Amino acid sequence: MGRKAAAGEAAGALRRRPSQKRSRERVGRMLDCAADLIARDGADALRMSAVAERAGVSIGSLYQYFPDKSALIHGLAERYFEAGRRCIAEGLAPVRTEDGLIEAFSGLVDIYLAMFRQDPAMAQVRAGVLADPALGALEVADVRETGALLADALARVAPTGERARLARHALILMQSGESAMRLALSLPDAEADALIAAYKEMAAAEIRRLCAPT
Repeated sequence: MGRKAAAGEAAGALRRRPSQKRSRERVGRMLDCAADLIARDGADALRMSAVAERAGVSIGSLYQYFPDKSALIHGLAERYFEAGRRCIAEGLAPVRTEDGLIEAFSGLVDIYLAMFRQDPAMAQVRAGVLADPALGALEVADVRETGALLADALARVAPTGERARLARHALILMQSGESAMRLALSLPDAEADALIAAYKEMAAAEIRRLCAPT
């Protein structure tokens, strides 16, 4: 998942939406090359000319789709967010029991951390989204969607629970998971693993509390 996700999903960032397969592939290649450069040099060092050269397109072609570096970051963020939501939806879809939900949620945390570790550009892009108020709405929208996915799973496991309450707590669980992940990425691996284990323990306890009869 991540960098090699399907091309052209960054429509919100695009100046011009590619309509044909060849154009969608070109846009995907531009995003792939931007991710490669960010992984190598960091987001702050990203230059539009370098992206165009690496993608084998003219700078004019790049600007046809992405008017500036912020739009490229936006496009990559949407790609990563979409890949994450797809992973969460697939992981939670079969859940029907409390223990199954805890196991699935714990597994998703591990998968998500592995995604960050395997793709250095992913953390850089997420940091770029946080640093840019114009892009901050992307993360809010994403955590709302992932929170809704978790709330749906909770509702299946605890059908008598108040849906609004489940939704609020699911949103907090997802947002706190994002925060734990960002902190873990700044720590040595052993400390990061212990931190993530603590988050999973806290999340499991909260899921059990939400699923308990009221």
